[in-house]
Amino acid sequence: MRENIAEPIEQFEALDVVLEPLQKAVKTVVPERSALRDVLSGTWLGEPLHPPLTDVVIGTWTSALLLDLLGGEQTQKAADGLVAAGVLAAVPTVTAGLSDWSILRPAGSRRVGGVHAFGNVTALVLHALSWAARRRGNRAPGVALSALGYAVATFSAYLGGHLSFSRGVGVNQTAFEDLPERWTAVLDADGLEEGKLTGAQADGVTVLLVRKQGRLYGLIDRCSHRGCPLHEGELKDDAVICPCHGSTFRLDDGSIVKGPATSPQPALQVRVESGKVEVRAAKSQGLTARRNRRRAVTVS
Repeated sequence: MRENIAEPIEQFEALDVVLEPLQKAVKTVVPERSALRDVLSGTWLGEPLHPPLTDVVIGTWTSALLLDLLGGEQTQKAADGLVAAGVLAAVPTVTAGLSDWSILRPAGSRRVGGVHAFGNVTALVLHALSWAARRRGNRAPGVALSALGYAVATFSAYLGGHLSFSRGVGVNQTAFEDLPERWTAVLDADGLEEGKLTGAQADGVTVLLVRKQGRLYGLIDRCSHRGCPLHEGELKDDAVICPCHGSTFRLDDGSIVKGPATSPQPALQVRVESGKVEVRAAKSQGLTARRNRRRAVTVS
């Protein structure tokens, strides 16, 4: 299905004529590095906001369709109410999804995300028309519109799943980083300049190192939001700002100062030993990495 559906969409460059201006328009309404984007991203929740909102919409519309098909006359009022509830819930869901999509790269993912968004908006319009038809007493057209809207929403949901599970959009980009659990030399101590963001390799994992007022800090370099290199970002006070979308993390513990990231940045212990800068995972980070590896083995 991926080869027959998702991949042709990823390669369909003609979509860019519409999607590039639309992406710019959404960024104008929801600026990067704004409080509104943080709200819509789910920074305040600690998890992406769009996925749980979709569950409400899909759940209400699924229940409505089942009542339409199996419930009989006594459940018509309940089915109508569920259609209406799904329409109302779809408005913030689409809004959060468009906010996430507006900063989506590369081009292939942006195209799939654009079709996914168009499908969601179409499903919303069809269910709104269904609700209007039901209120006028035109039950048969109302049910038909709901069924068509549900089919469109199902296709759109497939594309959303492809983005998340095949392209890693919206997942914590640091979840499976294999952090060194023993002290590992990564850099000559002389190579770590005061106040400069420095990238280094620790057993295949890129880490960010900072010396600030004589104190050493270390974070995983790959931003948890979209995987951008933090060492190419900006140091501000006691935090690092991601160069791509402005997610800001505290140097001492990786906690989020500002979104749109929803997952904190894994922090490292750092020391100088025999003229070398050495790092290792904090105890809690090491436990998390081992848990993630066990989960990956179990799934595979």
